Amino acid sequence: MAGHGQFCAIARAQDLLGGRWTLLVVREVLCGSRRFNDIRRGIPRISRTVLSERLDALVAAGALARVAGPHGPEYEPTPAGRELMPVLAAIAGWGQRWLPRRAGEEDIDAEPVLVDMQRRVRPSALPAHPLVVRFVVDAAAPRFLLLAGGEAQLCTTNPGFPEPLTVTTPLAALVTWWRGDATFADARRQGLAVTGPRPLARAFPDWFERYLFADIATAGRNPG
Repeated sequence: MAGHGQFCAIARAQDLLGGRWTLLVVREVLCGSRRFNDIRRGIPRISRTVLSERLDALVAAGALARVAGPHGPEYEPTPAGRELMPVLAAIAGWGQRWLPRRAGEEDIDAEPVLVDMQRRVRPSALPAHPLVVRFVVDAAAPRFLLLAGGEAQLCTTNPGFPEPLTVTTPLAALVTWWRGDATFADARRQGLAVTGPRPLARAFPDWFERYLFADIATAGRNPG
């Protein structure tokens, strides 16, 4: 890939990090995804070839390390990679504050939202006994979130545990709540429904920390 022909550090970092998907790959690893398929699950539109290329480039640059895991190669952030966390946080904060948030008009996939919900579970708030939450988003094939032992796992089929709750929702309503654009009550008015035993349904939103940057309020358009 041709560089920018610039001496400065901004351009040199842009040469590595500015390509499509690269910062999202870094985001997934910094958020705890380690295996190739887990990283891709959070970025479903990236091809396997491109993901492999981006991982190789980040390893070569020293931002990630490829290590042997129990089920094959895994990727870990190096000190250089971990130093990108405040960079990503600054970009995310700017996006939350200044970009319009109209989930119904945005091109959004459900999978990254559900993956983020899986990793933002609040273990201390979960029920004592394992259970599965069925998600039906925009009438697509259901997904299943297993909550057991203070951990969460997103599955394509029920792994064999009780399934007391079903979340049926338009994707826009789920995003509106998860991203912090509106309250859970607002999302329910937009069509999000949690069905099942009332105590569990009422507790459901408190099982999650929500999106990491959900508390950043929008600033709106700057008239100047």
